[in-house]
Amino acid sequence: MKPSLANLRRRLMRSEDGVAMVEFAMVAPVMAVLTIGGLELANLAITHMRVSEIANTVSDNAGRVTSGMDEANIYEIFAGAGVLGSSIDFEPDGRVVISSLQDNGGKGGAKGQKIEWQRCWGDLNVAPKYGKQGKGKNDATLKDGLGPPGRRIKSQNGNAVMFAEVSYKHTPLFLNGFIKERTIRYETAFNVRDSSNRMISNTQNLAVMSC
Repeated sequence: MKPSLANLRRRLMRSEDGVAMVEFAMVAPVMAVLTIGGLELANLAITHMRVSEIANTVSDNAGRVTSGMDEANIYEIFAGAGVLGSSIDFEPDGRVVISSLQDNGGKGGAKGQKIEWQRCWGDLNVAPKYGKQGKGKNDATLKDGLGPPGRRIKSQNGNAVMFAEVSYKHTPLFLNGFIKERTIRYETAFNVRDSSNRMISNTQNLAVMSC
């Protein structure tokens, strides 16, 4: 005997076949978004850490040169930055600026700081934020030093500060259409350990990594 329409309806209402499949279909998109979002956040955090590490290492290594800065030392310092940034493919998407900040020896209204020399590495088109080599040499345009307002760095007379600016264009791993590219930037400064390391030479006639 065929089941009545009422009996069939009751059986369908009691049936739990396919419940797991329906629940999975509802939860899967949410889990996918959470997973991808977590990966993007982790990648962003790692990138910030790496760019910060490059900035610290560049300025620290430049400040440790005690025999007088040479272009060969610049090549070594930037080679180290390349190793640190290899995991994020830094060179084509990043820029390192290292500046030697010194007292300009001026008097009166011309007294201030100067960028004695400056070198750059990386393909990202980012100009030095606070000025190029020679700025402040004959005037007080850098009287407060380098850095953002309230956090400017100055060198002591007879010494120098290695000031590093590191920028990197961060691209999302998966969500390119939803998350915009952003430039991650860090600045660090270290005093030169030896006061003789104030000028820069080029004993090997290397190509100058100018900005």
